[in-house]
Amino acid sequence: MSISSEAKKEMLTQFTREVWSEGDIEASDKYIAPKYTVLHDPGDPWEGRELDLVGYKERVQTLRAAFPDQHFDIQGLFADGNAVAMTWLWSATHKGDIPGFPATGAQIKMSGATVYYFDGARLSGHWQITDRLGVYQQLRQASSKQ
Repeated sequence: MSISSEAKKEMLTQFTREVWSEGDIEASDKYIAPKYTVLHDPGDPWEGRELDLVGYKERVQTLRAAFPDQHFDIQGLFADGNAVAMTWLWSATHKGDIPGFPATGAQIKMSGATVYYFDGARLSGHWQITDRLGVYQQLRQASSKQ
């Protein structure tokens, strides 16, 4: 089943809000295809891997653990065929430990762009670029103040 570009953009907006910003990991059931591939996402431990729904949920849970209040502010959505590109701003409080950085309580910000691919009405993968260096620098600065 194919859906319109506008329906894809609306679905991606809802998915980002429910799963990533609000942390409703079980809502992934509505959005994720049986096979989800992290095509390109430098610095992401899942880069290049194909995930089933359980694996996708584990990824979300792991990535939200250190930043449970994270929020994505979508800046733009651009549809083309079976893909929707999303530019975004991200903010979160560093509340949990990550390798090399015990929780600092610092407010962290990042920007990025993600191209999501659809298989019918479900998300089947993404290609992403983010400012992970900026996050590392913010964490390093917050850690030095402790």
